[in-house]
Amino acid sequence: MSDPYEIGDAESSPRHRSGRLGVGIVGAGRVGPVLGAALAGAGHAIVGISAISQSSRERAEVMLPGVPILEVPELIERSELVILAVPASELAGLVAGLASTGAWQPGQLVLHTAAEYGTDVLAPAAAAGAIPLAIHPAMSFTGTSIDLTQLFGSYFAVTAPAPVQPIGQALVVEMGGEPIVIAEKDRAAYAEAIATATSFSSAIVDQATALLAGIGVESPGQLLAPLVRSSVEIALRRVPRP
Repeated sequence: MSDPYEIGDAESSPRHRSGRLGVGIVGAGRVGPVLGAALAGAGHAIVGISAISQSSRERAEVMLPGVPILEVPELIERSELVILAVPASELAGLVAGLASTGAWQPGQLVLHTAAEYGTDVLAPAAAAGAIPLAIHPAMSFTGTSIDLTQLFGSYFAVTAPAPVQPIGQALVVEMGGEPIVIAEKDRAAYAEAIATATSFSSAIVDQATALLAGIGVESPGQLLAPLVRSSVEIALRRVPRP
């Protein structure tokens, strides 16, 4: 398989090429099908998705109607861009296992969505000639079409070797997001920030709504929504710019 991009050429981004990528998605959780739908909306061809559970199959059918559900080796064989949207704990084993079977192809783009990893985890695929990309959307996913709207304006952490960073950035732009480059050595800190913001905000809202429900307030979430949103906006405006 030849390189789908001329690395270093400004005209090589997806928006400037006449051809589209054949995209395969490994994992039909909340993230993979949404990113696939966003890329399909940008004109790329979704060649297949892997899904095991009934709920993941149903999600794939809703978000990517008509896209075949394939076994992972066949999916990778057909794809110019492989999106690994699997739990972080499974990522390293999956990449290495596929490398041991010779699944990865030279010039193939391999993209994972785990916050805590850069491209080092994709080393077995890169050793086979694949182009490694680590792209994490900094948002919470529902796994529904609602997420497609939320993608617009959301930030995506992009980690990649310098010569291929423009590839990751271009894909993010195509999905409607804003790319921000995160160095390999900073991915752990980035992941901690994401986890802190997500878990803390969720825990605080759960505690506050439980207190209101305990005193008989109906729809405590609706009551708190304007307060929480405005409080977060004020807190974010206090963050000094570097």
